[in-house]
Formats: sequence, structure tokens, C-alpha cells
Amino acid sequence: MQDSNSLIHQVAQEIAASQNNSTTAAGQANPHQQGQQRAEQERPTPGDGHIDAINQVFALFRINYHNQYYAAFKDTELLNQARRLWLNSLAQFAPETILRGARTVIEESEYLPTLHRMIRACQGDPSKIGLVDAHQAYVEACRAPSPKAAHNWSHPAVYHAGCASDWYFLASNSEKIAFPIFERHYLKLCERVMNGAVLPAPNIPALPETIETPLSKEENVKRMEELRKQLGL
Repeated sequence: MQDSNSLIHQVAQEIAASQNNSTTAAGQANPHQQGQQRAEQERPTPGDGHIDAINQVFALFRINYHNQYYAAFKDTELLNQARRLWLNSLAQFAPETILRGARTVIEESEYLPTLHRMIRACQGDPSKIGLVDAHQAYVEACRAPSPKAAHNWSHPAVYHAGCASDWYFLASNSEKIAFPIFERHYLKLCERVMNGAVLPAPNIPALPETIETPLSKEENVKRMEELRKQLGL
């Protein structure tokens, strides 16, 4: 039987292959399917760091939730299936964020966490650092007038998520199609901010240092006469 690392490497390759297949079929899909395919294409592929993080997480759970752990994962096959699922679902987070989430649930809960609880722990609480929830950010991005960079954003992450999603894509597709794309980019930016990153402010077009006032008719005539004299006309 394959060991857990081999199985997890295999699922990482399967995820990459499915993304390539989605890319090939994208030109033949309807808008809803294209939205789903775009979401799949933008789903991060797990790397070695993610594999190590998942293995560490399950080791921590085994130590802290000993009886619950062995009751939930009665055999190696079931355990490996859980690892594959968690690797696929948590690949959107950096490995250090996954480990931080595991430590959070261990400190806060006496019970072995579900995958949903783990995802929420990895996302953290963005509101503590001024970040609105993903849907509120999506509505703000869609309603912001142009030029987008000049809008008074609740947080730069909303603006950068809009840029990453493509403003035209957001404006020309329904929420059902566009929101999952925006949400993925926004949560990734929230993760970076919560890990200490400082996002640049929107690039607001600079106003000219001086504003030229058009010359009056009399001033134009006067300048033309001076130009004629200089040219000897």
C-alpha cells in the first residue's frame, strides 16, 4: 500500500491535470460553465509545503484528540482519503496559515475539527483588522464608480481583489458566476494581510501640477501679432 506522502503527491498531480482539462474545454462552455472553469483554473495546486503542513496537522490532531482521532479514522485507507480531501480544500492557504489554523482549533476546541471548522480557522477573523466579509467586499467592488482607483475603499484588499478578478468580468457576469472568483482572490488577500502583509494603496492618477486657462480672443490676437513681428511677416 502506498504511504501517505505518495498518495498526497498523487492527488496533487490529479488536481493539476483536472485544471489543464478545464482550460482545454473553456472555449466551448457557456458563461456559467466558464465561471466554474475559471474558478478551477485559479485554484492553487498543492505543493510540497502543503503536503508537509497536512501531515503535521494530522499528527497534531492524533496527539491532541487521541481517542476521537482513532474513532474517526479507523483504518489507513480512510485516513488517507481524509488527507487527500483536506489537501485539496486547504491548498488555497499558505502552509504556515494551515498550521496556524490547526493550532487555533486545538486551543479553542475539545473536539476533533471538521474540514469546515478548519477552513474557518485558516481564514481567521478579518474584521479584527478592518476587513469586511467577502460578500460585502464583492458588493462594494461592483458598486464602486470609475475610476476605481479613486474610490474611497473600505480596505485596499477590496480594490486589489477587483483588479485580480478583472473589473469587466465582474461587471458583465451575474453574481452566481462572478462572486466565487472574487471571493477566492479576496480571501487570499485577507490571508496575506492577516499574516502581516501591507497592500499598496490604489494607484490614483495624479492631477497635473498646473491647470492652464484658455487664452481670451484678445490675447490670442496679441500673441499672433507678436509672432508675425518675430517672423517678419
